[in-house]
Amino acid sequence: MTHKLMSEDEKMAVMMRVIALSKAGKEEEASALNRTVPMPPFLAKFAKEHGHLDFLIESGWNMAEAEAVFGPGWLAP
Repeated sequence: MTHKLMSEDEKMAVMMRVIALSKAGKEEEASALNRTVPMPPFLAKFAKEHGHLDFLIESGWNMAEAEAVFGPGWLAP
């Protein structure tokens, strides 16, 4: 899966769709869509530093912003 950076408007549009899906009871679809929004770099770094590297790798979260800040390959152990 290719992860991409998003503008604030793009993030807002996705989050509005996530809310609509959640309200419609489509929690799995909402969760999957939510993970397409880039995780903020400070959260990704915190998770990695606190032993959640496997979660970050396996979760499917968009890591484009973290890669932009920390460089490619930053998730390597």
